[in-house]
Amino acid sequence: MVDINNNKKGNNNTSKQVLLSVLGVAILIVAVVGISFAAFTYTKTGEQENTISTGTVTMAYNEPENGITIENAIPMTTEQGKVLNGDNEKFDFNVSATITGKTTINYEVVAKKGEGCTIPDEYIRLYLEQSDDKDGSYTEVFAPAKFTGTSVASEYGAEAGTMQLATGSFTNNNDNGSEVQITKYYRLRMWVDKDYVLSDTSKTYKVTVNVYGKGKD
Repeated sequence: MVDINNNKKGNNNTSKQVLLSVLGVAILIVAVVGISFAAFTYTKTGEQENTISTGTVTMAYNEPENGITIENAIPMTTEQGKVLNGDNEKFDFNVSATITGKTTINYEVVAKKGEGCTIPDEYIRLYLEQSDDKDGSYTEVFAPAKFTGTSVASEYGAEAGTMQLATGSFTNNNDNGSEVQITKYYRLRMWVDKDYVLSDTSKTYKVTVNVYGKGKD
């Protein structure tokens, strides 16, 4: 005789095991999705030199590439983004000029959007600060704003599609025009705006940073 009660118990146990397995997978997926939006990844630095008749303007970093990449970062407010201060949450670089002769070098700092970005421009915020001293206080020179590329090349030589973050100048005031070197320090932060709605797909955004300079006419 077939034990119907035992069959029912067996079926119930099997159903419970299947249900627990499904719940376990679901919880795992939720955990993975939650973790995936917790990190900033920045690729930094390199060196780009632009030589002009009156001297050089050099952009220097501590890392091998001149770019910043955000991967699956958690959206945040402007107040939170402006004070990001971890090792992977800010991008420090400097712009230096070596000038011979009594003259002025003008320059601009620009950002260029990278390939394969999957976060819309309207949800990205770029913020730049500047200091005359590496260990001094920094002041705002570019308020938080979304990436907006230009339609034409700049007067300094930056290509169309780049976004100007700052301009500046270096002047040799030595009476005899003897060589002088001047350095200014910058700190760039980039984050995802709080209004961006997260999804379970990979979200990235990258900009590269460069400097262009020319002698004053």
